[in-house]
Amino acid sequence: MIELGVNVDHVATIREARKDPEPDPVTAAALCEVAGAHQITVHLRGDRRHIQDRDLEILRRTVKSKLNLEMAATDEMVGIATGIKPDQATLVPEKREEITTEGGLDIAGQVEHITATVAKLKQAGIHVSLFIDPDEEQVRASAETGADCVELHTGQYANAATQQEMDAEFEKLRVAAELTHSLGLGVNAGHGLTYLNLPRMTTLPHLHEVNIGHNIVARAVLVGLERAVKEMLHILELAG
Repeated sequence: MIELGVNVDHVATIREARKDPEPDPVTAAALCEVAGAHQITVHLRGDRRHIQDRDLEILRRTVKSKLNLEMAATDEMVGIATGIKPDQATLVPEKREEITTEGGLDIAGQVEHITATVAKLKQAGIHVSLFIDPDEEQVRASAETGADCVELHTGQYANAATQQEMDAEFEKLRVAAELTHSLGLGVNAGHGLTYLNLPRMTTLPHLHEVNIGHNIVARAVLVGLERAVKEMLHILELAG
């Protein structure tokens, strides 16, 4: 079965809108695990707009499944990660003015830097993933860094306006997944995935894990977090 990582950043976004203690992303993570989530994902951003250092520290002590830390490849974040030791670190691009992560990390343009970052994380015993666009150059560059896997950016697929565009974007993802696997890297996927577009994504070859946040949290506002997670897991279970 394809594993589900639930990103609880948007629970923290609601909390930070009022600077109140609630809703608590740590409690949300526990509910996701009760519902069957295989992994909890959080993005500790440089501007701390949602997840805070204290959240990460508590999550490291309380998460029973796997903790995936999305992070920029900066000295600050590497220091935090090697101290906290999440089960997985996913290197992502980060711009202060963006609403959410826009596009994949440019590995090809900074192979030396990313390779050094990957080495530091792996030395600390952390599994390393790279968030990249489904592009041959980026996949091949990722394989040079020593990373364990890549997370293919599915945003263009999710945002496709027509069936033709969606088909074309899925084909890019399929080709990238095949190449990623052939180079010995694991295949994950995420960004913009929903209850509606996930079924097709489950047919992506060699797919091991999907990370989904906003759509699950949005559904949870209406039906509750446990049910929202279970509904997403049901889609993955149907895929076998």
